[in-house]
Amino acid sequence: MKIDIDVPDGVSGEYTIESFNVLKNDPSQFISALKTGRCVPEGTYKRLMRGGTCVMSNTPDEIRDFSHFLWRASGHILINGLGLGVLLKGLLLKDDVKSIDVVEISKDVINLVYPTYKKDKRLTVINADAFTWTPPLGSRYDFVWHDIWDDICTGNLKEMAKLHRKYGKRCGYQDSWCKKLCNIS
Repeated sequence: MKIDIDVPDGVSGEYTIESFNVLKNDPSQFISALKTGRCVPEGTYKRLMRGGTCVMSNTPDEIRDFSHFLWRASGHILINGLGLGVLLKGLLLKDDVKSIDVVEISKDVINLVYPTYKKDKRLTVINADAFTWTPPLGSRYDFVWHDIWDDICTGNLKEMAKLHRKYGKRCGYQDSWCKKLCNIS
């Protein structure tokens, strides 16, 4: 699956959005696949960088990580972590999505990504920390997605558990990016 995004390349603070190409038989892809088990097919993609760290991309493996959530989600949705807006774009293409609240801690990420999606009236972006932000009194979400981590590691499980406890009574279903992979790592 591929989700093309219209977010332009740019820089805001320590964040950069850049297009990148993966060439067929690129040796760096072979090394990456050996280290992570993830390999990017030939093509042109976008990535969100913070300094030298890739925070997110629209590569097939990244999309596969949330595809189960994308296909299930409908109604009122909360996303913790805007990233490139790849999941957001997929959700906004669905007619059964009534509203999406996105909580993003970085104003720079919001500056880079939000302008691409701001015309959709179903979207609200909140500049806040997912751990301290409190949804408005009485609000309830059908689906909640937590995606605030840069890498897949068991060190994220404690924070995932904290977010699941915090939002558990306010939603019908929730999940976190790569939670299953972290549990078996």
